[in-house]
Amino acid sequence: MIKRILGLLISLSIILSTQLRADEGMWLLAMIGKNYEDMQKAGFKLTPEDIYNINNSSIKDAIVGLGSEGNPFRHFCTGEIVSPQGLFFTNHHCGYGQIQAHSTLEHDYLKDGFWAYSLDQELINEGLTVSILVRMEDVTDKILAELNDQMTEQERQTKISEISKKIAKTATQDTYYDAYVADMFNSNQFFLFVYVIYKDVRLVGAPPSSMGKFGGDTDNWEWPRHTADFSMFRIYTAPDGKPAKYSKDNIPLKPKHHLPVSIKGVKEGDFAMVLGFPGTTDRYLTSFGLDETMNITNALRYSIRDVKVNILREEMQSDREIRIKYASKYARLSNYWKYSNEQNKALRKLNTKAVKLEIEAKYKDWAQKQSDNKYLEALSLIENAYKNRAPYAIARMYYIEGLISGPELPLFAYRTSNLLALLESKDQDKINTEIANLRKSAESFYKDYNPQTEKRILAAMFKHVFENLDKEFHPDFFENLIVKKYKGNFDNYADDVLKKSIFATKEKFLAFLDKPNAKTLKADMMFVAGNSIMTKYREINTGYWNKSEGLDKGRRLFVDGLIQMNPDKVFYPDANSTIRLTYGTISGYKPRDAVEYRYYTTLTGVLEKEDPNSDEFYVPQKLKDLYYAQDFGEYVNEAGELVTCFISNNDITGGNSGSPVINGEGHLIGIAFDGNSEAMSGDIDFEENLQRCINLDIRYALWIIDKYAGAGNLIDEMTIVK
Repeated sequence: MIKRILGLLISLSIILSTQLRADEGMWLLAMIGKNYEDMQKAGFKLTPEDIYNINNSSIKDAIVGLGSEGNPFRHFCTGEIVSPQGLFFTNHHCGYGQIQAHSTLEHDYLKDGFWAYSLDQELINEGLTVSILVRMEDVTDKILAELNDQMTEQERQTKISEISKKIAKTATQDTYYDAYVADMFNSNQFFLFVYVIYKDVRLVGAPPSSMGKFGGDTDNWEWPRHTADFSMFRIYTAPDGKPAKYSKDNIPLKPKHHLPVSIKGVKEGDFAMVLGFPGTTDRYLTSFGLDETMNITNALRYSIRDVKVNILREEMQSDREIRIKYASKYARLSNYWKYSNEQNKALRKLNTKAVKLEIEAKYKDWAQKQSDNKYLEALSLIENAYKNRAPYAIARMYYIEGLISGPELPLFAYRTSNLLALLESKDQDKINTEIANLRKSAESFYKDYNPQTEKRILAAMFKHVFENLDKEFHPDFFENLIVKKYKGNFDNYADDVLKKSIFATKEKFLAFLDKPNAKTLKADMMFVAGNSIMTKYREINTGYWNKSEGLDKGRRLFVDGLIQMNPDKVFYPDANSTIRLTYGTISGYKPRDAVEYRYYTTLTGVLEKEDPNSDEFYVPQKLKDLYYAQDFGEYVNEAGELVTCFISNNDITGGNSGSPVINGEGHLIGIAFDGNSEAMSGDIDFEENLQRCINLDIRYALWIIDKYAGAGNLIDEMTIVK
């Protein structure tokens, strides 16, 4: 049964084909040997041990996952070490939050870029972590031995969690490592991942946003691209080489391996390998789940975020200080705002639902012939769960996108609930501690906050939710306060918030903390709103999960059944922020009739796209001067062109941002940063003819570092392959 899964790692869409495709698959490193022959045929010249080796240095030791101290295993981006002093590349958009956090009106690193010409100029980033894989181990047998079919799904998950924690604890005992167990194939298989997590990560370099985000929202998820999407950081350790929080005594990491950087360039058909930490895919999603994704998740995320996106665009264009404050927030908001819309377009155009229905029809035919009825009931369990939870799924999206992460004040105000309880208890010591914590939170919150911007967002988002969400799911304060007192006028309500709420400005909030009062806090408009929103959200969330009963079991059985009905196929698990490898080739594509894209772009395209009236397509004068002087150094291709970006058919998703693109010799040739809109269905169903990984050509990055920034100190650190 489940035993057949062990060691079998490729994708769901293979079910409908007769051969494996080298460009599809997010492979676990421990199993990469199963693909070795295919990789060799594609141009790979190393061995599996050169990629993943526990006892000796290997490529895995140069791959880092970016996370945070609060959640180090949830890698939001990837990076690659390129020097013996812990220097690593990632994307500009991956480092954007840190670049923004260090930016001020006096030192606008978003606008001007940032470069450290010596170690002492590098900037500290509190809370940023990077993880490097030490080893991984299949622990399925240890966990399955403690499970049985009589368990409820809740009992099963509780037992899995209990055993997983024991396994992780044993694996890290007497070490400075961290570990966790990740489930694969919808809890049919389990792997232990052991990491070393570094906590002193410093900003080293980044081009101006006009280069690092060239093309903005217009070019996002599109090819051709001309974006210099890179930034540079350095890992520091304690003097003994172990992980440590920031200290002036820390030293640059001495990595087990760093990637040589190739300036030989790429050609169509060349081998390309990407190692990174892909976030989430859902290749085993059923047609019922697809309906929810398209009609609820994507549709609502796009429409609700659209309200905030348009306000922030106007606000950021109106004032330079507001632009700096909201730059990182806008980037996070707009990325999946566009993604949601583009994914729906691709899913419809590629008729992905028909693919899912065909898989399900074959599954039903197989399940009907099995002696165990549990496989036959799997799809019914899934269908009923999605149907039952639909109203709650809709309400949940309105709350998450419109009320909780739309305006910022309600959630910030809600987080003072503990202070209210303490004020009412009159425990002065605990009150003092909580006030100190809130003062610290306030410094962070109000640093990137503008009252007038928040007022506009507050009124617009509340109004949008009020008008579009079923009244049954409204938070109480909508009717009790905004309708009754303000006659449904959300602008007047927002005006009063700014006039009366203790949370409206930093000055008002700190003044309140100087003389905290339970009565004042309990009556505050934003405190009332925040508590009303979160109270109703908890109710909705409980309903959502209660109505989802049977879904986890149905998914688990469905995936197990798919694998059993295809004993000669090999499968890989969905992405889940664990390190993976994907391989393919450099290649262009034909997205539609009479349109054919070549595999690379050049600096000429940057000048062709230039629009002085658009922030998205602004070109710095220095870049133009270098271009017109043809001062490209040794970074050109055979035709004398400075290549900016190239595309490959690697299988990637979010979290792969910043991943190294590596050639057959194990050298860095590019940095992955995006996918193409024509194949945005890829997280759900890989489209082998259209799916492309958009990569920054490493020569463009080196040229910017060398010629534009004059940071030869960074070039000198790297091992350059000519």
